[in-house]
Amino acid sequence: MQNVIEFFRTLPKKKCKECGNDIIEKADCYGNLCDECDHPAR
Repeated sequence: MQNVIEFFRTLPKKKCKECGNDIIEKADCYGNLCDECDHPAR
């Protein structure tokens, strides 16, 4: 059985649905847009 910590550490990075860049996740990150695409001035 795989160690739980190892499981979460090896998950692939989330990708932005708009541009495809990696998302820098925050503690409560459920979104699927990166900071650039989710910027209100965009």
